[in-house]
Amino acid sequence: MSFTQTPNVFSLEGHAMHRGDPQRTVYALLVGVTAALPPSGLHGQAAVVQHINPPGLSRPTGYTHVTLAPSGRTLYIAGQVSLDSTGRVVGSGDFRAQTERVFANLEVALRSAGATFADVVKLTTFVTDIAQLAIVREVRGRYLQADRSPASTLVQVQALARPEFLIEIEAIAVLPDAHQR
Repeated sequence: MSFTQTPNVFSLEGHAMHRGDPQRTVYALLVGVTAALPPSGLHGQAAVVQHINPPGLSRPTGYTHVTLAPSGRTLYIAGQVSLDSTGRVVGSGDFRAQTERVFANLEVALRSAGATFADVVKLTTFVTDIAQLAIVREVRGRYLQADRSPASTLVQVQALARPEFLIEIEAIAVLPDAHQR
């Protein structure tokens, strides 16, 4: 990596940076640092997203239940609905039964990557009837610690992927270092 300087401009491997223009300077520094990294990243391993479809969840069609980011610390869980492992709807017409199943499915998805509800940092809940919010809160309270509630969004929608679905929840979790467990 080479660095040159003149009175008002300095350069890092050909990326000109102007004094008094911090945005251009930061951009150029990032480009230079990124260019200096090996193609495999900082840890010497290729960045590969893991796609996980754990046993205990239905067979997905056109999506993956769980993806684990290349760093191995951020987990993205697709919206879970009230399906059992064979793909059958649980609790058709019963909001409470569907909510129970959705949280059970989220638990299976989290465990597939070694995570728990304590690792969840964001939940997005989609419901077809906002009047059922008390049920969502009750069931959710059995899975989440009150003092560690994740960032959350609740949205009422006209319909979900299938007419019998009444609730869907997606999650993002951050896995702690192994020594923090």
